Amino acid sequence: MGIRASHMYAAGLASIGASFATWMMSRKYEKAALARADRWGIFVGQWAPTFMALGIALRIEETHADVEEEAKTEMFDRASGGVRERTHAGT
Repeated sequence: MGIRASHMYAAGLASIGASFATWMMSRKYEKAALARADRWGIFVGQWAPTFMALGIALRIEETHADVEEEAKTEMFDRASGGVRERTHAGT
């Protein structure tokens, strides 16, 4: 779909700013109590860990896709005698 891990990290950082902004705006412009502003800030603040977790998951997928692509192209490389070097720890 074209969504990369860096996009999710940026969305996580933006949601932290949005959390603070919604808290300030709710506190300043609404006639409701401070508790309502806190709930808005916390609600939007919960998005940041979600976006960060999605970013980590996408980073893992991107890394494994690169390793699998390398394995396909280097698997039968005659110059290396059919042995390929591991480029990432644990793979």
